[in-house]
Amino acid sequence: MVKLLERFYTTDRMLKPGQALGKIPSTAQAYKINFNVAWPSAVEAVLVSLIASVDTIMVGVLGPQAISAVGITTQPKFIILSVILSLNIGITALVARLKGENDREGAVSCLKQGILICALFSLLLTIFGFVYADEIILFAGAQDDIIENAVIYFRIILIGNFFSSLSLTINAAQRGIGHTQISMRTNLAANGVNLVFNYLLIGGNFGFPAWGVAGAAVATTIGNIVGFVISMVSVLHRDSYLRLSVCKGWRFDLRTIKSVSKVAASAMVEQVFMRFGFFSYAKIVAGLGSVAFATHQICMNIINISFSFGDGLGIAASSLVGQSLGSKRPDVAIIYAKVGQRFAFTISVALFILFTAGNTFFVSLFSNDPQIIEMGRPLMIIIAFVTLGQITTVLLSGCLRGAGDTVYTAVVSFVSIGILRPFVSWLLCIPLGLGLVGAWIGLAVDQVCRLVLVVLRFASNKWTKIEL
Repeated sequence: MVKLLERFYTTDRMLKPGQALGKIPSTAQAYKINFNVAWPSAVEAVLVSLIASVDTIMVGVLGPQAISAVGITTQPKFIILSVILSLNIGITALVARLKGENDREGAVSCLKQGILICALFSLLLTIFGFVYADEIILFAGAQDDIIENAVIYFRIILIGNFFSSLSLTINAAQRGIGHTQISMRTNLAANGVNLVFNYLLIGGNFGFPAWGVAGAAVATTIGNIVGFVISMVSVLHRDSYLRLSVCKGWRFDLRTIKSVSKVAASAMVEQVFMRFGFFSYAKIVAGLGSVAFATHQICMNIINISFSFGDGLGIAASSLVGQSLGSKRPDVAIIYAKVGQRFAFTISVALFILFTAGNTFFVSLFSNDPQIIEMGRPLMIIIAFVTLGQITTVLLSGCLRGAGDTVYTAVVSFVSIGILRPFVSWLLCIPLGLGLVGAWIGLAVDQVCRLVLVVLRFASNKWTKIEL
């Protein structure tokens, strides 16, 4: 058993005969480098997810309808953000390549183009979402008892999303050069401010007004503004690798935009498929009623902890893979990806044990409603098993995106998230009468499908040959 584990974790076994193009990092070096880049991203992603869960817990004191009102805005918000998220995938991939090529000026130019594009699109999307908030929330499947609060919440957070979008783009570039600690500090500060103002504005503590759900939205917006300020300071500092000049270089550069678009366009298609699938899925569950949707939202917060580990590790892998490919070392890129996968496997086993043992305890942290706790019991079992593959799926998807292989990830999202998850969930949930459990079985089927598809693509090594 010990020898089997040793073979699994050592870098000597991670490359096929003839794949090495030069000296490869030792096991200790590879894990240390990966850990140093990954831990800030992983800690950031997990703590942000935990803070979001605390956010839901704080709103939960207002009842299941409040949880549902906040939860129903999640997918519409991310649909509006999809353009920015796609742009950021391209920014991270290109900046990482340029860092690997020691082209600092090119990396700074890439960030400037990203900020210009982000500012333009986020402003237009914020206005669109604000004007059509009622129609968007109704289309999302909101029931009559939550529509008013959901629309108020949605409009307020859209204002904060403008600042959050700019912060996300700056942090995407910082991640590309491996400076993941900057992103971690930014997001933790923003979310910390969010929690403080949640406490002050949801229930009206220390003389502040009790604004309920609207107070939670205002708190989120204040946190987003704080995060933007911190992100801007990080690229205006004189010692920053990505230091921006305020007075020059702020013009659209078609050459840089074309390079970013090569990755971002496919990523945009992927985001469309993902958000369509997630939106359709959430709409199916919303039709089951406020209590069922509140239970669903609580369990989504819990499973997002697993996703966050994968997302954090995937961000690190994307940076290291991109830099390795930029320096013409696909063999090293493979090693960093596989080291990240070993971290993912270890964490997923630990979370499987935690979620199995904790079961309804975690649900009870969000709500003491007996209906919600009982409905959450079987969902926690599904979450435990999904966790075993989810972290690896997210990590390897990050590797593929970091290499610029966004066309393949877009196809995977189309097949698995855009078609398979909504169809299976609808079939099990409504015609076959399994309700909320059926919807979550649909989620599990989607996760297994994505795991198989990204593992096959990663093993083919075609992603190491993509030029940006």
